[in-house]
Amino acid sequence: MRLFASLPLLLFALVGTVSAQFNFFEQMFSGGQQQQHQQPQNVPSDSSLYRANHERAHCDKYLCPDTLACVHYPHHCPCAWPSHEDKFELAEGQRICVSKGGFKAGEAQRKVELARKGLL
Repeated sequence: MRLFASLPLLLFALVGTVSAQFNFFEQMFSGGQQQQHQQPQNVPSDSSLYRANHERAHCDKYLCPDTLACVHYPHHCPCAWPSHEDKFELAEGQRICVSKGGFKAGEAQRKVELARKGLL
């Protein structure tokens, strides 16, 4: 009689173990597919994503080619990485973005000025 009372408990434990094994194998064999939904690595050189975003962008003024920002004039385009780049407007109505560098504030600006004077 006691054996029949513990039988449901034994069955429940056995089903839980089998289920855990199937979950293990499911994760093991589908793990590669799950990684495809994470951040892509070593993305091939393909501009289709950029072109698609460019075509969807609506701008009645000037569309910045590198950031897709809509501005009045080309030299108003922002830098793509403002926390890492300094923007400088050039005399010809253009702008450049220069990587912030050096150990002192204003180091990038100093180098741009030296380059303008032909000293760098």
